[in-house]
Amino acid sequence: MEARIGPNSQVLIHFDLWLADGSAADSTRTQGKPALFQLGNRSLSPALEAQLQGLKTGDTKRFTLQPEEAFGLPSPDNVYHFERSRFSTETEPQPGMIMLFAQPGGQEIPGIIKAVAGESVTVDFNHPLAGQVVTFDLEVMAVHPAAD
Repeated sequence: MEARIGPNSQVLIHFDLWLADGSAADSTRTQGKPALFQLGNRSLSPALEAQLQGLKTGDTKRFTLQPEEAFGLPSPDNVYHFERSRFSTETEPQPGMIMLFAQPGGQEIPGIIKAVAGESVTVDFNHPLAGQVVTFDLEVMAVHPAAD
């Protein structure tokens, strides 16, 4: 019997991600490398996991998620203002740039420069697709059920 996606499965999928206006947002196919996801560890939204449940290797599915079901809504709490002196003189911050910022634990998170005004730099740490309606077009490449 073929394994189906269930709680805590590991899933290898190819996907194309589209915005409501029809523009492409992301694709594993263009990179030639499918994505590996672990269900049940909160790396995927509950709505996305629900769409994957019951699928098996070879299945394809197209579905649309609302912002709150996908990458969330943008939050003003994720927008920060930094002094310009905190940025390297080698990389001048410009609106639209994506820069990595070190966290206390050593991880780095991306932030989008939203504005540069005098000595103030505004950085948005919301997910770049926050607030967007997205459509997934996916193909299940492999399913590894959770170990009992």
